[in-house]
Order: sequence, then structure tokens, then C-alpha cells
Amino acid sequence: MKDFFKNVFATVIGIFIFVAITTAFGLISLIGIIASLNTEPAYSDNSVLVLNLSGDITERSKEDIWEQIAGDAITQNGLNDMLAAIKKAKDSDYIKGIYIEAGLLQAGYATLQEIRNALSDFRKSGKWIVAYADVYSQKAYYVASVANKIYLNPEGKIDWHGLSSQPYYIKDLAAKLGVKFQVVKVGTYKSATEYYTETKMSNANREQVSVFLTGMWNDICNSVSADRKISVQQLNEYADKFLLLDEPKNLLKYRLVDKLLYADQVKGEVKKLLDIDQDELIEQVGVKDMLNMPQDNNKVKDEIAVYYAAGEIVQNAAAGMFSRDNNIVAENVCQDIEDLMNDDDIKAVVVRVNSPGGDAYASEQLWHQIAELKKKKPVVVSMGDYAASGGYYMSCSATWIVAQPNTLTGSIGIFGVFPDLSGLVTDKLGVKFDEVSTNKHSGFGNLTARPFNTDELNMLSLYINRGYSLFLKRVAEGRKMSVNAVDDIAQGHVWLGKDALKLKLVDQLGGLDVAIKKAAQLARVKDYTTREYPALSGWKEQLLNVVNPRGTLDGHLRLTLGSYYEPFMFIRRLNEREAIQARLPMELNIN
Repeated sequence: MKDFFKNVFATVIGIFIFVAITTAFGLISLIGIIASLNTEPAYSDNSVLVLNLSGDITERSKEDIWEQIAGDAITQNGLNDMLAAIKKAKDSDYIKGIYIEAGLLQAGYATLQEIRNALSDFRKSGKWIVAYADVYSQKAYYVASVANKIYLNPEGKIDWHGLSSQPYYIKDLAAKLGVKFQVVKVGTYKSATEYYTETKMSNANREQVSVFLTGMWNDICNSVSADRKISVQQLNEYADKFLLLDEPKNLLKYRLVDKLLYADQVKGEVKKLLDIDQDELIEQVGVKDMLNMPQDNNKVKDEIAVYYAAGEIVQNAAAGMFSRDNNIVAENVCQDIEDLMNDDDIKAVVVRVNSPGGDAYASEQLWHQIAELKKKKPVVVSMGDYAASGGYYMSCSATWIVAQPNTLTGSIGIFGVFPDLSGLVTDKLGVKFDEVSTNKHSGFGNLTARPFNTDELNMLSLYINRGYSLFLKRVAEGRKMSVNAVDDIAQGHVWLGKDALKLKLVDQLGGLDVAIKKAAQLARVKDYTTREYPALSGWKEQLLNVVNPRGTLDGHLRLTLGSYYEPFMFIRRLNEREAIQARLPMELNIN
């Protein structure tokens, strides 16, 4: 017995020492991160802005201590900070040019178009842009092609292959498991339900995907053609060559790059542009440093609020310990919008929407709150990569809508998918059910015991059709169109931004900067500041959150799962998704 207590005591001491060491290392990491956040950069009047075009580009930059400890933060770029840094560099006497470090870039093409437009505007100021990569992904090359000079490693590659979307289907897998799906939908093109019920694309879905992929690719080729002086026909021929495995010298011959150089040689070219000796160091300024660069601050009271609404639309925040989410949580957004409405210093609001849609009920609540906001001050929607279905629903009541040519929008339709698990539970697992009910539909919704009967499916169909009719009515009111006219272009059809403009679903093509200028014009203000909402948690708030059990568990999960954290959260959100959805007709992955 004495040995037993010795072992228990030794184990407890060991655990205590392990926790103490882990905590100490964590605190050291946090102190290092905090110190780096407070470091003031040095500036010279012959500096270069370094733009890292690799990893994921999110709508907003955020300082996430857990991600920084896990080592993932370096691959996260905020579109907001990148655009602000490019604009500030254009006007700064310190910055002579931009050096693009390109690589494997992950972002939607509307986001990339926004960055590319900002770089094009920078170049028009007379300053230069130089790009270099060991490997250019297609997305990185699309952005980098705006540069004055494009350099590639002598053994480098360019991935230029065109666009493709490859949806997958689980009907046969579900059948093997004994799972069936009961589907109710409105809209010929509302093809999200095909994922559950078909084994290939419907003709209608194939048609719409082909149209918007072709339109998007044509825009990409036209942009690259204009800057690289290569015909669109040649660019398509190169895409068919499987360019990724082509010899680098051929890429030079195709005029896709200007020179094949190693990284140190490219720095030599930059030094020539800066007119400095080859043994001198290049004064490099990062995006964060650029934003911290001092400037004249005139006190202006009037404000244009930029409110970011990105992610899937849900009504309530996720329950349980993993509650930190990247969704548009309607109950939170509605409260935020009410606060903006009651702030007299805010003269107009730009709502930045980047969403494939989601919960139909939540989308209606967001529509209502934006409509109420519009009664007091101008509301301009700026659409990102997606503003489709529920994302369009919440947008259509705005005073003015701005979209990028390659934004995916529209998808006006509603569907419901209900899994019938009785085959899996009863036939495969051998679990039997019986039922005693007081009324005809008392057992409604228990899909592990039985599927919906005909009467119940009819009721669901009526319910979803009412939701679709309301959706049409909301769009008709917001866009000043007849319900029939909206129905003609609805039916779940996905449109590119440039086509949505012709159909009067949006008012103007452009990015966030265009939306902000329009908001100021509508509010009749000339001198104003912009401020982003909702406020992001700084490192102090995140440190305080450590005492919150949810925050601690979520942080540990991030550290443990690393890059697998987001897929885990996606599966959890899928499990919690409401049955009635207003969202894009497929999980789009355009490569």
C-alpha cells in the first residue's frame, strides 16, 4: 500500500511539473508575441513594400495568439490590411516600389481581382512592381502579372491550367450505409441537393457552372493579356500545354516571365531600381509596418463604418465549448447593426458580404435589420468572392450594391434536405422502433425511426415555397423590380457580378474602395474616416479569455489540431446546420 501511494504521489508531482513547464513555455511565447506586436519599425526614404502572396487570404487580418503559438499565423493575410498597405505605399514618399513574393496562394478570384486592381492603381502612380517566385500558382500568377517585371527561379514552375469545379456526390455511399435523403427545393438551378440524391451534375447545373467558369476565366485571361501583351488565344494554348511540367526556358519564350533568376539575383535587380550599391541592404517594409507608418491625422468627426459579414449564415452562435466561429451569426450581427444605426457619428455603413448563404430564417432577420438601418442612413453592400442565396438575401435591401465582376451572387432559392436514417439504424444496426402517438403527426421529425410521410412532405413543400415567395418579394422590394421579373432570373441561378449588373441585381462593379466612396457620396460627406466593425479581440482580450474554460479548450484544440482545426470545425458546423437553407447550390472549389 505504501508503494501504491508513492507511485500516486510521484505521478501527481510529474503531472504538476509537466503543466508548469508547458505553462512557462506558453508564457514565454506569449511574451515574445506581445513584444513583437509593440515593436516600432524603422523607415527610410528608399524603402520597398514586401507583399507576400502565399497562403490564405481572409477578409480581415487578426492577431490570434493561439495561431501564432501554433505557427499558423504567418500564412494568414488580411485583404483589408493588404489593400490599405498598397494604397498607403502609393502615397508615401518612403516607398519606391513593391516586391511581390509569390507562391501557393489560396483565395477566391474576386478577392484576387481586388488586390490586382489595387496594384494596378499603385503602378499608375509611376512606381514599380517586381514579382518573384520559385513556383507561381495560377492564382498568384494572375495577381503578379500586373508587375513591371516578373522573375522566376531558373528551376521554377508556373501552374497555368484554366478553371475547374469538381463537385462530389454521396448518394451511392449513403445507400451502402442505408441512408436515404428526402429533398424539398425551389429553383431549377438550386442544385445543392444533387450532392445527396444524384451521382453526377444535372444538365441545368452543368450549364450554369460552365457559364460562370468561362466568364471568370475570360476575365482572368483578358487581364493577364493586357499586362503581359500575350493574346488570349495564346494564354489558352498555354493552359492546354500542362504548363506546370514545362521547361522554365519555355516560360521565358512564352513571355510569361521576364527573366530566370535566383532570389539573390532578383534582389540585385531591385537594388538597381533603388539606385543603391549591390552590397547595401534593401530597406524592406512589411504590410503591418506599412500600416504603422506615421501619417498626418486630421481629426474628423464623420465616420463611414465598414462592417464585415463573412462566412456561413447561422441564427445563433455555436453551442458548446468550441464556440469560436467564423460564421455570420444573425443574432450578433443584428445587434451590431442596431448599434451602428444609433451612432450619430456614423454617417453611412458599408456592409462587406462574403457569404455563400446559410440558414433561411437567419437571412430574413439580417434582411430586416439592414432594411431598418437604411431608413436612418445610407447602406452600401460590397460583395466579395460570394454573396449568394442567403448572402444576397441579406444584401438586397441595401441602398446600393457593389460587386466585383467575378463575384458569385444571385442563387435566389431555398431548399431542405432531410436524412432518412431508418435504413441505417433498423436494417444495418438492428435497432427497432415502435410508436405510440396522441395525434397524427406527433412523431414528426424523428428521422431515425421513419421517413416523412406524404402529408408531411407536402407540408414541408408548402413551407419552403412560402419561404421562396418571401425571398422573391424581398428582392423585388429592394431592387424595385416585379416579383415575376425576379423569378425569371432566380430559380437558384448563380450569376457572376458582371452579369448581375446587367440583370439589375447589383448597381455597380468594383471593390471595397468603390463602395466606401459611394457611401460617402450618398451620405454627402467629403471629410471622413473609416472604421472597421465588429471590433476584433486584441492580444489583451485574448489573454483574459484564457481564464474562460471555453476559450482555453478552444485554444488547446487549435494547438493540438493545427491545420486540421478548420476541417474539424467545418464538420461540426455541418452537423449543426439547419435543414432549411438559402445557400449556394454546391460546395464550390474553383481551381
